[in-house]
Amino acid sequence: MPTQGTKTKMFAVLGAAAMMITACAPGSTAGAETSPGSTTTTNDWFDQAQFDLENSQRTATFAGDPSTPYLQHLDGPMVDATAFKKNAPAKVCFSNAALSNTWRQTGWITMNEQLKELQKQGVISQMETRNAQDSDNTQVADIDYFVNQQSCDAFIIAPNSPQATAPAVERACNTGKPVIIFDRGAGTDCATTFIHSVGGMAWGIDSATFVTENVKPGGHVVALRTAPGVDVFEQRWAAAQHIFSEAGLKYTDYITGADPTKIKAVVADELAKGTVDAVWVDLGDQSVPAIEAFEDTGKDIPVVTGEDNLSYLRAWKNKGFKGFASVYDAYQWRTALLAAASLFRGESIPKDWVLPQVPVTSEDLDKVLKTNEGMPDSHYAAFGGEDLPGFPQVWQKRVIP
Repeated sequence: MPTQGTKTKMFAVLGAAAMMITACAPGSTAGAETSPGSTTTTNDWFDQAQFDLENSQRTATFAGDPSTPYLQHLDGPMVDATAFKKNAPAKVCFSNAALSNTWRQTGWITMNEQLKELQKQGVISQMETRNAQDSDNTQVADIDYFVNQQSCDAFIIAPNSPQATAPAVERACNTGKPVIIFDRGAGTDCATTFIHSVGGMAWGIDSATFVTENVKPGGHVVALRTAPGVDVFEQRWAAAQHIFSEAGLKYTDYITGADPTKIKAVVADELAKGTVDAVWVDLGDQSVPAIEAFEDTGKDIPVVTGEDNLSYLRAWKNKGFKGFASVYDAYQWRTALLAAASLFRGESIPKDWVLPQVPVTSEDLDKVLKTNEGMPDSHYAAFGGEDLPGFPQVWQKRVIP
């Protein structure tokens, strides 16, 4: 099983600063087309062992009730919670990397609705939160603030950058209080538990396999990539690039910064050069601008992959193209708080808490859209709050606590 340092999770959109560049990652060139037929990849982010592990985990049997996926997990070592049991409501201190994109905002809303229930149950007294606003320095200061005030019964940390925040996370671990890491890894193995969905490789395997099933060998894929050097995006692309090469597909990849204007320009430029048989994205926010580029140029929409954000799912349903939505579970925000509650009750939890990562296929689309009817386009379907009292109104209002 990989450690937190090797299996880190990052989901940051770097925005306009992530410009289209010529050399975007080791072994990958933005805007450069590959030739089909290669059975190997030159992407330095590709790790065969990690690829094989996540490929097996994405179809594994998860322990727990499928109706509560935010509590499911793979079998593995469990944490003895005896030392963490509390006889009175306990305080949680949460260091959050950011609320700077709609995925994080969706998870944050769900987390706060779960908090209300745990407070009613008398398990958690309060959750003091600090928002690092995508700054490593701010998050280090936030974690140290919590450590120094000595009033936290547990730490929940969603790291901004694993290596930058690792020393502060270790200082939190040294307090002897439980440390719960989720979303991205912490760059250290000291935490009580690390909560994450299967991973970036699995995300890329799912979507790229769908493309290869619907595009003939020799076909051309335009890959829209959010930012270089962000590990979850790089892992998604490394897996997809490997699969495209083995399937004999040509691909042209671009760094777009998830900027709709750049995305439309890239797709229009590729259409002017020739045929585009599929668009693969490493972030769902890129899908709808790509779709609009085909419409703007009067071209039929080909295969376009996406994510479980409703703007993409609705476009897929309404326009009828071949679609597929990879999922990065927003409900892990809820899992992090439930993990703290379990420890306060003296209940064991997984040391490496791997959550199921189930994509949305054409067979699931209508059901997913019906469940999320009335939600804003910025909402993510795998939010895990359907059984909380505030559903659906709280998520429909989209008021960020």
